[in-house]
Amino acid sequence: MSARKQTVSFTEPAFAYAQSLVEAGEYPNISAAVSGEMARAKATRESQAALFEAEIARRIALPDDQWEPIGDLSDITAGARERLAELRRAR
Repeated sequence: MSARKQTVSFTEPAFAYAQSLVEAGEYPNISAAVSGEMARAKATRESQAALFEAEIARRIALPDDQWEPIGDLSDITAGARERLAELRRAR
């Protein structure tokens, strides 16, 4: 895999974390630690998205008799509308 040279800035805690990974022997250097952890974060996000999509597909596939009733559709957003009105009044 080719590497692209790029200058970036880190917060102290982020740099300390990357440095601790290098010191623990998980990565050979800071660049590898940042790249490795970015790859790990990407894989985690993709996995979470796939699980979420599978759950949505599973729920959509439920037969009609297995859906939970939500009550009167005219009231479905009543709580949200009340909260927004409270926030407006509080201004």
